[in-house]
Amino acid sequence: MSVRGSQRRNHVRAWWRDARAGVVAEAVDVLGVADGQTFGARADVVIDELHEAVDDVYGARGHDPDALVLRLLSLALATAEQRSASLRILDHRREIDPHWFLRARQVGYVAYTDRFAGTLRGVIDRLDHLEELGITHLHLMPLLRPREGENDGGYAVADYGAIDPRLGDMADLEALAGELHDRDMALCIDLVVNHTAAEHPWAQAARAGDPTHRRYYRIFPDRTEPDQYEATMREVFPEMAPGSFTHVEGLGWVWTTFREWQWDLDYENPDVLASMCAVMGDLANRGVDVFRLDAVPFLWKQKGTDCENLPQAHRIVQILRNVLRISAPGTICKAEAIVSPDELVQYLGGHDPEVRECELAYHNQLMVMLWSSLAARDAQLMTRSLERMRQPPDGTGWVTYVRCHDDIGWAVSDEDAAAVGWNGFEHRAFLNRYYSGEHPGSWAQGVKFQENPLTLDARISGTTAALCGIDQARERQDPVALGAAIRRFLLLHAVIIGWGGSIPVLYMGDEIALANDRSFADDPDHADDNRWIHRPPMDWEAAARRHDAGSVEGRVYAGLREQIQARRDLPVMRAGGTTSARWTGHPSVFAWRRTHPRHLPFLGLAAFSDEPTSVPLPVAVDAGLHDPVPVLASDGNVRIDDGRIHLPAWGWVWLSD
Repeated sequence: MSVRGSQRRNHVRAWWRDARAGVVAEAVDVLGVADGQTFGARADVVIDELHEAVDDVYGARGHDPDALVLRLLSLALATAEQRSASLRILDHRREIDPHWFLRARQVGYVAYTDRFAGTLRGVIDRLDHLEELGITHLHLMPLLRPREGENDGGYAVADYGAIDPRLGDMADLEALAGELHDRDMALCIDLVVNHTAAEHPWAQAARAGDPTHRRYYRIFPDRTEPDQYEATMREVFPEMAPGSFTHVEGLGWVWTTFREWQWDLDYENPDVLASMCAVMGDLANRGVDVFRLDAVPFLWKQKGTDCENLPQAHRIVQILRNVLRISAPGTICKAEAIVSPDELVQYLGGHDPEVRECELAYHNQLMVMLWSSLAARDAQLMTRSLERMRQPPDGTGWVTYVRCHDDIGWAVSDEDAAAVGWNGFEHRAFLNRYYSGEHPGSWAQGVKFQENPLTLDARISGTTAALCGIDQARERQDPVALGAAIRRFLLLHAVIIGWGGSIPVLYMGDEIALANDRSFADDPDHADDNRWIHRPPMDWEAAARRHDAGSVEGRVYAGLREQIQARRDLPVMRAGGTTSARWTGHPSVFAWRRTHPRHLPFLGLAAFSDEPTSVPLPVAVDAGLHDPVPVLASDGNVRIDDGRIHLPAWGWVWLSD
């Protein structure tokens, strides 16, 4: 430890020794003896991390870290005081089982409330559908009250304390959370921590001249500083929203990373931090179990940088998380950080094994590599890029997924591409052509999103069914092509569901292979954003066919449900183990190995090929499986004989001893 680090730690211990008695006495007075003492014990666990993070961000800017930590503890106590008896019991259960969210039974589902069931009360009526599928983690897309009109799919929040009135109210959210808890399911919601809508009361107060709330945002009198910042920053939406600043009449140039009506909060102001802690505490007390922290890489701004993934952004997340660990320890945080593989694990605390950050982060790289391998019929790049990724710290895990509400950005590094003899630029261009249907022989029906005519960069929109060929095969009424497309669909999910130490998440409608919704262009609020093509309303008539073994819906649903059920019976999938990519010797066959100190090892094989393939049996033996046996496979054509493991076209197998 550095001299400064040692001095700081000694200061914190001495300060906390003096301050603790008063904090605990107040907690006992508010919560009662048992819960008050528990509050103090929770503070003991995180106080070093919390104080250090506060000191690094705010002490360095002239604020008193001791006073700010006491302010945050006071906010935590206010949250704890309002926490219901049932939620306090849930807190205790999850403290006893801190890896509750990484059990083998955990499988997620993400949906827009209105498109899934109309309202929050409607979601309650559809929980049997999710429970039948095997879902234990329900992520509802933005449901806090957004600005009227265009609102980035709900990510422009006008009121953190209210539900979008089209979906219901806070009483409905609490009712849904209670129903989920009764079924041993968790509720995840989006919390937009980087920005508010321009219509949020804080922004409106700033516009009206209130100096307190003016300091909630980054506002500049002229273009001098914005130009200095933009010299080293990228444009997130160069087509829809070029630049990162918007001129607001009578106010100045407001920092707007995403859209002109999404104002970035200024976390250099500790009042912003305290306000967000209060927001999280209130929502946790409504029954929210998981916060998906939106746009966390952008929380801190510094000249001469790209203003993404800065150390202070990590510190802010650590502070938010540690305050919740004291007040509502039954909750966890999920980082929405779609960043490079080298940056990703840091949002789980990977920069320091002693520092907690989020418990979950999206495994964007796995998702991108799945689609890359599918189009290229080659898993070498996937193996290379995943081999070199760092393992998540103990007690954390990935969210693995095939599709989500967003576009697919091709996070293929030039370094990884060169390592397998490919040109990164050319491969990214190939993927855009393939998944937009422009490449000869492509079965995909995606559309390009935010194409840049200067750099030729683009991303892809489209449902899973559209991108893996189901839509095209249905349109052409081609049963052979349909069978291959369904095999591709289930192969992708076999990898994310069988990854282990993670929460695999299904995107709404994928369980019944929903097609692209091209009618999005008829809605003026959505017409200029083609991501709505893969946000179709749930088709409940199609869902009624999920038990019809001859229908597309039935074939896909049965395949996914079989994978989910098999996963539950594999204790190697739970937290405490490691998952790693392995080379098979065959360019089209991807292998991943899951190990756990208390359970038999697991090996998954996935064939990204139009033709039958095989790999030597030693691939499994070298992974620690002495007598490999299929736990689950794509079909009966998977077999082990003559010293080889044989896979059909687009086939996969889960192996164990």
